[in-house]
Amino acid sequence: MNILDKIVLRKKEEVALAKQHVSVKQLEAAQHFNRSPYSFKEFLLADDRTGIIAEFKRQSPSKGVINDKVTVADVTTAYASARASALSVLTDTDFFGGHQRDLLEARAANKVPILRKDFMIDEYQILEAKAWGADIILLIAAILTPQEIATLAGTAKGLGLNVLLEVHNQEELERSICTDLDAIGVNNRNLADFTVNIQTSFDLADQIPADFMKISESAISETSTIKLLKQAGFNGFLIGENFMKTEDPGLAIREFVSELISV
Repeated sequence: MNILDKIVLRKKEEVALAKQHVSVKQLEAAQHFNRSPYSFKEFLLADDRTGIIAEFKRQSPSKGVINDKVTVADVTTAYASARASALSVLTDTDFFGGHQRDLLEARAANKVPILRKDFMIDEYQILEAKAWGADIILLIAAILTPQEIATLAGTAKGLGLNVLLEVHNQEELERSICTDLDAIGVNNRNLADFTVNIQTSFDLADQIPADFMKISESAISETSTIKLLKQAGFNGFLIGENFMKTEDPGLAIREFVSELISV
C-alpha cells in the first residue's frame, strides 16, 4: 500500500466520522454556505494578478514538517497582497497538518479565491468546502473513477463552486475529462512515491482541451519555469513548498513575484 492508498483509506474513516458529528443541515446553515464563490478564471486571468496559486502547507508525507511557525492569516494575506491569483489551503490533518479552521481563517482574512486542498472522495466534503468558505474544490483523478469525477464535479458546480481536476498522466487526463470542470491541473508530483518532474506538465500541455484553464502544480521554484510554462499554454501555477519552506513565506513570494514581473 503506497502513501496515496493510506491517505484515501484514512479519508474514508474521516468522512464517516464527520457525517456523524455534523449533519448536512448544519453545513447548509453555516455562515459561508450561501455566499457566492469568487470566479477562479477571473482571478487567474486578471492583468493585476500573477497566475500563482499560493499554498499554505505545514507538512507533507514526503518532507515532514515544512513550516509550523507561521499563521494562516499572516501567510495567506501576504500571498494575496503579493498578487497571488488564488490561495490553496490544506485541510487534511493526519498527513498534511491542516484543519478546517485553516480554511475558515484564510476565508475571514482574504477576498481572493480559495482552493480547499484535500482528497475529495464524497459529496459531503464538497458541502463542507462550501460551508467553510472555499471557492474551488480539487478532484484527483488518481483516486476517483470517471463517474465519481462527473458526480462530484456536478455537485460542486450546482453549489457555484469552481472545479479543478488534477491529473498525473495522459491516461488519467483522457478518462477523467467531463463538462463540469473549470481547470485541469497537471501535478508534477507522483502521488505514489512523491517524486517530482516538471516535464510532466510540458508533456501534457497540448493534450488538455482549450475549453479548460491549464494549471501546473508542484516542482515550481524558479520564475524561469513559469515563463516556460506560460509559453506552453499554462494559466496557473500552484506553488507552496517553495514559499513555505522559508522563515517568511510572505517575503519569499514578494521576492519571487518581483523577479517574475521584472523581466
